[in-house]
Amino acid sequence: MFGSATGDGGGGPPAAMRRVSMRDLAAEHASLRPQLDAAVRRVLDSGQFIGGPEVEAFESELAAALGCAHAIGVSSGTDALLGTLMALGVGPGDEVVTTPFSFFATAGAIARLGARPVFADVDPTTLNLDAAAAVAAVTGRTRAILPVNLYGALAELPDAPVPIVEDAAQSIGASPPRAAAATLSFFPSKNLGALGDAGAVLTSDAALADRIALLRSHGARPKYHNLAVGGNFRLDALQAAFLRVKLPHLAAWTVSRRDTAARYRDLFAAAPDLADHIALLRDSPAHVYHHFVIRARDRDGLRRHLAGAGIATEVYYPSPLHLQPCFAELGYQPGALPSAEAAAADALAIPIDPSITAADQEYVVDRIAAYYRR
Repeated sequence: MFGSATGDGGGGPPAAMRRVSMRDLAAEHASLRPQLDAAVRRVLDSGQFIGGPEVEAFESELAAALGCAHAIGVSSGTDALLGTLMALGVGPGDEVVTTPFSFFATAGAIARLGARPVFADVDPTTLNLDAAAAVAAVTGRTRAILPVNLYGALAELPDAPVPIVEDAAQSIGASPPRAAAATLSFFPSKNLGALGDAGAVLTSDAALADRIALLRSHGARPKYHNLAVGGNFRLDALQAAFLRVKLPHLAAWTVSRRDTAARYRDLFAAAPDLADHIALLRDSPAHVYHHFVIRARDRDGLRRHLAGAGIATEVYYPSPLHLQPCFAELGYQPGALPSAEAAAADALAIPIDPSITAADQEYVVDRIAAYYRR
């Protein structure tokens, strides 16, 4: 999207050094420590460590909070994807259309079932799967379409004759599930994070919910009577208990993230000299801002400069999935999906933790402006 530049300096004298982190989990957990400690004691006293009443309570509370009929707790966001695709019957010889610009698990879950990931390009204004491109990629072998609500923004869902599964790992709370199912990750750094791996599937389809619940425990019902070949996708009771502590705070944390994003947008708008160097992704009312991502000219140089100023950043994602070595046999070459490849070269996430202050944000934008002022 932008041309290259050289040098790491910023114009003028350096601002006073601050430390601005991407995610301050220590502060989040300190504020909830008494409730988290009580959750540990509750699970220890129960003697029920996998599944059971703690998981059932979390599933009920999660479904109510997110406005869906069924929430099925599982062991990770990856297993949420895997179990959902298994429940839909995806297997060898099938195709699943998805985005090339996401965390690896999105395409990895498809490949693990022996199906072929078919990548369609992204919308350069959101970096979400382009709905028209996804529909154009559908063939007679397509079993599902798997868009990702990247960075917390809802992807446009294509009108297609196959089931759609939303990878909603980054968009919890943005919307009730809009398709056959939506999968969640509770990786610790997510907007709603466990203290380890955990995930869930949201759906309004009772039969699909029942199938996923069956598959998450080796397809056994009752125990030792296996109706299907499933997997060990069960949610630990301890993680469910931790998530029950955090879930009531999700709405307020989401408001904080949206307010922080709005402040960033105002700060960038007040620095018109950055327009030739920085592009913001399209905003939307439902966006929950798991990440605040800019597209930056000389992204890697800017990142080094910000690190020197005490500002943490992350690159989501440095290589599009269609060019990953493990997918070489699919035959994609550089240039095949230009919007995703351009995003991999210039997308940069800047801090948007709920604990960030207005002064921190002003410092971040000031240091970005200093880099391009040189």
